[in-house]
Amino acid sequence: MTAAATTPKGERRRAELIEAASSLLAEGGFDAVRHRAVAERAGLPLASTTYYFDSLEELVTAAVEHHAKVELEDGRQRLDELATRNRGVEATVDLVLDMLLGPLRPDREADAEAVLLRYERLVGTGRRPYLRPLMRTLSAQLYELLHEIFARSGTPVDSTELERLVALVDGAVVNALIEVDPEPRAAAARMLQAALA
Repeated sequence: MTAAATTPKGERRRAELIEAASSLLAEGGFDAVRHRAVAERAGLPLASTTYYFDSLEELVTAAVEHHAKVELEDGRQRLDELATRNRGVEATVDLVLDMLLGPLRPDREADAEAVLLRYERLVGTGRRPYLRPLMRTLSAQLYELLHEIFARSGTPVDSTELERLVALVDGAVVNALIEVDPEPRAAAARMLQAALA
């Protein structure tokens, strides 16, 4: 982090750039995160991206981390609600899928596109070695939250079973995307519900 980002104004601008990059990443994948696009989205001068970040890789890393932390925090809040309300299989499946596929969009087509973009990002991280340490950390945090979701829902799973369930969801989603199924989330939900039944 540059010294300029340690002032209150600098911290605010850096946060605005990260938020903008995170939004672009979610909407268009890694190719959407460019200096000009991020600066425009944040409403800041183009030079601000290179002023507050040493490289595009640093900005992308910050965006990935921000996006994941927001989703994890949302998942934790929803888990607290789940613990005090309905803990049925359907509520558990919905929360697990939101953690694995992102939040449900009201429009089926938009939801399918968001899921496709998410999987493209996940696969794309393999081509970005600089993201690997962060992705290992975020993956561990996600799995920890998933363990807690299943445990509080009355269906505790061990690490092997959790890996199997995640692979089941991934397989259902990828198959649905290959078949151009407009509802990959529904395909994943059916598979996960059957596995938990």
